[in-house]
Amino acid sequence: MEKLSEYLQTLLSACGYELHLEPNKTPYMIDGSGTTEVANTPLLGTQISTIVFPLIPPAVKQQLPNQSEVEFVHNHNLGSFSFLVKKSPAGFNVTIRPLLNEDILPQEPAAEEPKPFSSTIRAAVSDLQEPSANGFEQAGDADAAVPTVENFANRNPLGQFNTEYQYAEDNAEVESVQEVSAAKAWFESPSAESFDVPVVDSPAEPVSESVGSNENASFTPAASSPVGSKAQDRMNNLFRRMASIGASDLHLSVSMPPMVRVDGRIAKLECAEGVLTPSLMRELLSSIMPEKNLDEFDECHDTDFAYEIQGLARFRANVFADRKGMGGVFRIIPADILTAEQLGLSRAIMELCDLSKGLVVVTGPTGSGKSTTLCAMVDSINKRREDHIITIEDPIEFTHENQKCLVNQREVGNHTGSFKHALRAALREDPDILLVGEMRDLETISIAIETAETGHLVFGTLHTTTAASTVDRIIDQFPADRQQQIRVMLSESLRGVIAQTLLPKKGGGRVAALEVLIVTPAISNLIREGKTFQIASSMQTGKSHGMVMLNDALMDLVKKGLVEPRDAYIKAVDKPSFESLLKREGIKM
Repeated sequence: MEKLSEYLQTLLSACGYELHLEPNKTPYMIDGSGTTEVANTPLLGTQISTIVFPLIPPAVKQQLPNQSEVEFVHNHNLGSFSFLVKKSPAGFNVTIRPLLNEDILPQEPAAEEPKPFSSTIRAAVSDLQEPSANGFEQAGDADAAVPTVENFANRNPLGQFNTEYQYAEDNAEVESVQEVSAAKAWFESPSAESFDVPVVDSPAEPVSESVGSNENASFTPAASSPVGSKAQDRMNNLFRRMASIGASDLHLSVSMPPMVRVDGRIAKLECAEGVLTPSLMRELLSSIMPEKNLDEFDECHDTDFAYEIQGLARFRANVFADRKGMGGVFRIIPADILTAEQLGLSRAIMELCDLSKGLVVVTGPTGSGKSTTLCAMVDSINKRREDHIITIEDPIEFTHENQKCLVNQREVGNHTGSFKHALRAALREDPDILLVGEMRDLETISIAIETAETGHLVFGTLHTTTAASTVDRIIDQFPADRQQQIRVMLSESLRGVIAQTLLPKKGGGRVAALEVLIVTPAISNLIREGKTFQIASSMQTGKSHGMVMLNDALMDLVKKGLVEPRDAYIKAVDKPSFESLLKREGIKM
């Protein structure tokens, strides 16, 4: 709640009329002089939900599924404020107005600070308890009526028992309570129109809050036991805490406390968990792993899967074994899709989305934002074209709803055996556009090139650092006796390469530097003749086609004041040339 207090203090100090919190925008207030920003960085939809959702009175929360907006009064220690909360596909749009004493209307009292999860759930149980039929154990005082896993299974999670989900800011450990996903999704669904109330057919089985990417995947028995439930609660709290501070990755390692990556740097996560022991690590990770992945981990000592908390985000998970025991890394996949305009993608890049056939490759090191860029491009196609899109990913990260296009998303391991099998099958599924999450082997690359040649638009990713090296990497995958044939095929099918890297941004956050190669007839000829070493020179003279060299992209960010010269120099591949650019502009590191 510290952020909210800062915003409200600024609003009152400036005698502002309104404070606005909107997903992917910098918080701003409206005062007598116009519009003024009250922070340096935009807020994600998940961060706004973390701030505002715990403040909504329970009676108002019940209105969320049926109304596009709700309004309530919150009594803060700085005064009383009116909150207008509107739901949008990206999350909550919140308008906050300070109230004078005469403006305050009688309504259900709200707590100064959100209660810890355990206190909230106990209060709800006490209010809704039916002594003769509810099945809850009774104790001498009202606070002792705590539901068990079995009790939850015998209650209607939507009609009789509503729970408030939040992270305890005082880092108090959340008590073991089986969470009900339907109730949470009911409250936190960003779009009431698209939410279908689930039907619980078998009251004997408790509903799990989080699901993997395969809705039919079974979970480890530990996750449905009281011990497993408590471990899953603790993992969910780590994910919520991670999302609330804007971290991109959560790292769990034995003998270390939970760590996060924020703005590209690793730091300790301030949370209730201390140093993780081998036994605790296995308990925590097993509680969220589908049974199939537990078996795969026991056999191969690493596994990938997706984990989702409804209303918060999806997480791409990798669980591995090292010399100390189990470990895990979790990448947050925001629920809201960033648009091409928000990412600042150039016109030349977006014109690649208008192609009817060809191969477009997005490259960069791990964690450079390739998935986010591809997601924005697919989202643009989904909004403007009327085609069939098939994505093949491991695991599925961003989810795309059908807009103008029909979108089928397949996950390797759950919906198909491998990338190459899914690509072969896709040719019989009447696709217009294919997205290959990773072109990781010779056969996958070969099929992708053939698919692009046969009249389809194919997007793929590779782990290379520059556009020119991407061409060499693709050709070098093939045996020497096939490389000339592949050069000819690639020269005819390749349409563009986007090589990107992320840099820490001044004031917090990160920004991408994009090197762009557009395949012109001259570039195509260089690929065909095996003169890829000349591609860089052709890119320098092809700026009119939208081509950008990495050094030029880095220099542009430095001149705009978005990144520090030192950070740009570290990310540069051709460091001597970039150093010369800095000296020419009179910029010192």
